Amino acid sequence: MTTPPAAALPDPPVPTAPVSRAGRDLKAAIGVGVVLGAIIITSLLVKKESFLVVVAIAVAIGMWELHVALRNVAVRAPLVPAVIGMAGMTWAAYVHGPAGLVTAWVLTGAAILLWRGSGRLDGAGRDVLGGIFIATYPPLLVGFAVLLLAEPDGVGRMFVFLLTAVSSDIGGYAAGVWLGKHPIAPTISPKKSWEGFAGSVVLCILAGSLTIHFFLGHPWWIGIALGVAVAVAATIGDLMESLIKRDLGIKDMSSILPGHGGIMDRLDSLIVVVPIVWAVLSLLAERAVA
Repeated sequence: MTTPPAAALPDPPVPTAPVSRAGRDLKAAIGVGVVLGAIIITSLLVKKESFLVVVAIAVAIGMWELHVALRNVAVRAPLVPAVIGMAGMTWAAYVHGPAGLVTAWVLTGAAILLWRGSGRLDGAGRDVLGGIFIATYPPLLVGFAVLLLAEPDGVGRMFVFLLTAVSSDIGGYAAGVWLGKHPIAPTISPKKSWEGFAGSVVLCILAGSLTIHFFLGHPWWIGIALGVAVAVAATIGDLMESLIKRDLGIKDMSSILPGHGGIMDRLDSLIVVVPIVWAVLSLLAERAVA
């Protein structure tokens, strides 16, 4: 029996990272998720103001991702005034509340207009709108997380928000992988299923009921309504991001988080959820005072 020449031998298989049915490198995704979670929890427990630094860095990276992605459709959104405005919105929301957040956002929009208007006017309107977009999504929405944190029981409110929102992702992912058969919006996100949505609702209700009772002392049954609202908002946030990425012709906002994509690929559902959590918890606080 003769041995075939070396040139005829097949190339050895190239090892690849294990990919889950949902299309993720699961080990990398879990590892990155654990590290991010540890950073967030540590910042909240050591000194809650340090969480503002974590938020500002994450949002700044997300804004950069959007800035780069918008270039695919010939939009050159002004990044510098938007990022400076984001820092101003974060500070204003923490110190001056909702009025401060909105005021800082309006001033940021004006700064973007003046910044872009000082150059050539070709495509200026498109660029200004792009700049206002990256100064609104995510900075304005993330400002509601800062409003949560600014309250005397802000750390507890943040844990309610984070644990309930993360439960939506975990529940949706697990149920979608094992049971998903009926896509919610196949042309936008074919892997997001109604079965996954049901998993999000169930786990969000459980997390909302437990966290709102043990962290804030409110009746557990309020967590049912909160959980359903969070699951719906998180799903809408995911679909919004998927639609934006499809319109821009990209799969992920970036590749800086192994197994996840970009920062915006992780913030997509959170930033839509947080205004709802802020509104619910604010109404509960007002009722408690009354």
